[in-house]
Amino acid sequence: MKKSNTGRLMNNFYIPQTISPEAQEYLVYLNEEAESEPFPDPDNLEGWRTLYDRNEAYFLELDAEVIAEFEPDLIETLVGSVPVIDIRPLGWQENGKLVIFLHGGAYVMFSARTSLVGSVPLADVTGLRVISVDYSLAPFSRYPVAIDQVLEVFQTLIAGVHQARDIAFCGDSAGGALACGAALRLRDKGLPMPAAIVLWSPWSDISRTGDTYFTLAGQDTLDYEHQLSQAASAYAEIEEHRLPYVSPVYADYNGGFPPTLIQGGTKEIFLSNFIRHYQALDQAGMKVKLDLYEGMWHVFQALGVGDIPEVQLALNKTDEWLRLHLDY
Repeated sequence: MKKSNTGRLMNNFYIPQTISPEAQEYLVYLNEEAESEPFPDPDNLEGWRTLYDRNEAYFLELDAEVIAEFEPDLIETLVGSVPVIDIRPLGWQENGKLVIFLHGGAYVMFSARTSLVGSVPLADVTGLRVISVDYSLAPFSRYPVAIDQVLEVFQTLIAGVHQARDIAFCGDSAGGALACGAALRLRDKGLPMPAAIVLWSPWSDISRTGDTYFTLAGQDTLDYEHQLSQAASAYAEIEEHRLPYVSPVYADYNGGFPPTLIQGGTKEIFLSNFIRHYQALDQAGMKVKLDLYEGMWHVFQALGVGDIPEVQLALNKTDEWLRLHLDY
């Protein structure tokens, strides 16, 4: 009998057979572990603190696995006044090149410590020093505090021994929008920008605008109506949601922008973000690549531990992009 290639449904969540068996297995796990609890109201500080603490406790348990797999040197320090984790991969040798990494978490969750699942594999595959910024979270700090902190880290580095041409930004989800917002702010201030930007599943529009916010609802573990809408309002006022520094799909890129790699998966409600962001950059004549992956989930790249082929492919393409534009 011919084997079907149409995939299967689990509680209305589609598992495609067009992806690797390893990725199919992980999608089953995601479906079973999906968290549907609504996020707190934007001004419920106690609720956000509880959510943050619970999330930190869960992901801290994954640190040991990441560290054991890749054996990096992790240095908790300050760049300027901003806390960071300075990550040096196994066998690292100083070449003056580095990546500033900005974690996701809808601006309300995760930290430099609990985002090692993304930043450490990034350091390992590239061989580069990675500065993971522990920026302040909403609603305790709101827009534009986090952007100002990223600018402080970048400007502190280039005021020392580093050159802007030797630094790239990499951000996932909210961190992707933060990376773009910071680069736009640098440009608009007439300051040097990073040499390249890599965006993993960027939350490029925090207003619920775009086709796939609706057409892929239920096929992603992200829930805008009950979770991300509250996080968006915790980060910025409603009238600020379409500011280019907050939602960079709305930026005018004709004034210039670093070469940008946008990666994402076809199961993400942010898929429209990726496409619209690509078009905004491309139509302005900027160097940009849209690199999409069949059946992949939100920030699938941040699963460098394990043997999912699509994850390794995306990480290798990230490395190729950075090697091209940082020249190492």
